[in-house]
Amino acid sequence: MAKSLTQMAADIVAAQSSHVSMSADEMDAALKKVFEALKEIKGIEETPAGEAVDDELARLRANPMKSIKRAHVINLEDGSKYKQLTAKTLAKFGLTAKEYRKKWGFSARQALSAKSLSAKRRKVAKALGLADKLAAARMARSKAATEKKAAPAKKKRAPAKKKRAPAKKKRAPAKKKRAPAKKKKAPSKRKKVPAKKKKAPSKRKKA
Repeated sequence: MAKSLTQMAADIVAAQSSHVSMSADEMDAALKKVFEALKEIKGIEETPAGEAVDDELARLRANPMKSIKRAHVINLEDGSKYKQLTAKTLAKFGLTAKEYRKKWGFSARQALSAKSLSAKRRKVAKALGLADKLAAARMARSKAATEKKAAPAKKKRAPAKKKRAPAKKKRAPAKKKRAPAKKKKAPSKRKKVPAKKKKAPSKRKKA
């Protein structure tokens, strides 16, 4: 006679407790967890392959975070498995990574890759000190934004009025030049010849 799920769960927990010391509460929690797992497995076995895929995808869509597994990530659009959901893969469904996250309720920073791959990337980033550099850059941006807010807004200066060029003095009309005075003729140096003296009447008497 086949064992019931409860009996199977009890056997598994009993085997586990023989290797690890467990309190009564821990055994109770383990029993429930194993029972749920066995129930899920039995449901998958009893469901035809096509229906099982659709049913699993429906469950993942109801709880998207469960689509990100240790070794792979399940595309919630068609149920296929990938190491990482790339832009090229999502483009087939007319989505970008940002749109995919928004559609299925992921946070903006959630990596769309297998947990093992994300862990490896975090390890490399830590070794290179990228986290500290990123934190420093964020702090610097935040500080700059705070200082900018705190600084009083500078009043815009009115554009300086253009100085008018000093009015050019009007030139006085040019005085007409006087014609040079005509030179006076120098008095003639020629001396007047004295008039000839009249001859004195001859004193000779007539014979």
